[in-house]
Amino acid sequence: MSEVIIHGVPGSPYMRAAMLACEEKRAPYRVAPIAPGQQQSPERLALHAFGRIPTIDHGDFRLYETQAITRYIDAAFGPPTLTPADTRQMAFRNQIIGIIEWYFLQLVGRTLVFQRVVGPVLFGRAADEAACAAAVPDAERTIGELNRLLGNNAFLAGDAVSHADLVAAPHLFYFAMAPEAGPIFEKNPGIKAWLDRMCARDSMQRTAPPEALRKSA
Repeated sequence: MSEVIIHGVPGSPYMRAAMLACEEKRAPYRVAPIAPGQQQSPERLALHAFGRIPTIDHGDFRLYETQAITRYIDAAFGPPTLTPADTRQMAFRNQIIGIIEWYFLQLVGRTLVFQRVVGPVLFGRAADEAACAAAVPDAERTIGELNRLLGNNAFLAGDAVSHADLVAAPHLFYFAMAPEAGPIFEKNPGIKAWLDRMCARDSMQRTAPPEALRKSA
């Protein structure tokens, strides 16, 4: 089967989720990098009507939106599956993806992670300490809930890697670089151990972001 072409900005957690899906499924792929800030150019809007990332091309098939992409890759390529067979585990997968996209990203990623990692590295901006402090309660709540939902499972939706892990790990990878993360992880050791397990996987190793984005401000 033809390779998957992933269009996106290297270092984007959403692009990394698509890459992780390919890695876990052993699907052939290559990255077509987009420079930061170029998503709204006419050329890029032809890839994604809303100027976001990633977009994939697979033969003559084009698709955007991370969830749609990871689920397509899961269906289009052979084992291992990224979809839990158990109905309740599948529901947990969907719930956790929702937590990442609607609570973690909105309340923590766009404030704390941006201030500590993205802003300083990509835009040369000093962190807004007040904004970082204000995001801590939301970080405590979201990480605490992920820790609770993880329970004694090896992965976020059970004993095998699923879409939930692929979506969550790139975001928490950056969160872990913020100094505020240490005390929160100490209170939630289960989710920290999960992140360590994910970071040790070959798929995460092979999709590491650019060197500059592996260092916090």
